[in-house]
Amino acid sequence: QCCGSVLLRTGFVDDAIEQMNGNLKDIEGKTIVTSCSGCYKTLKEDYKKYLGVDLKVIHISQLLEQLIKENKINLKGNKDLKVTYHDSCHLGRHAGEYEAPRNVIQSISNLVEMENNKENARCCGSGGGVKSAYGELSNSIAQLRIKEAEDTDADLMVSACPFCKLNLSQNSDNLEILDLSEFVFEHLDSIDLEKDNDDGEIQ
Repeated sequence: QCCGSVLLRTGFVDDAIEQMNGNLKDIEGKTIVTSCSGCYKTLKEDYKKYLGVDLKVIHISQLLEQLIKENKINLKGNKDLKVTYHDSCHLGRHAGEYEAPRNVIQSISNLVEMENNKENARCCGSGGGVKSAYGELSNSIAQLRIKEAEDTDADLMVSACPFCKLNLSQNSDNLEILDLSEFVFEHLDSIDLEKDNDDGEIQ
């Protein structure tokens, strides 16, 4: 089931609330891990705003950061690899998460920042229904962001949002673009999820 984010962003608030209420029976009281920045923002903030429900939500970048820190996943580093990171609007400006994806990237490679980053990062052009309703505008916005990434001389760009990854990839002729999960998977060495934390429990 959709979290309701798209309905909210396109102005169908009543329909979004109906969708959210329908989801609650399956997700309330559970820890939710999502790889979608829009879902993360919606589940973490909008469910509380519209339904008064405080859900426990973790973005995949935060989970990966934790697992790396706890040595539950070990990665093959390559500090000669230059990677630039695209802050998605939902995960960055909306939800305030800038560091977890960067920490994951820096555990593998050399991070090079674009001129506009973090709270000043440019949009990829796909959010808020723009890609569906205004395709040419969406593409032109994505191409501006691709140019900015290419100016860093990075070997590839990583994003932590599937919408960003899709739109940027569709508008990039030369620069490779990966989702953060794909980037980690490509550099995965070993996994040991049974390793205990200080409190003896896997979080």
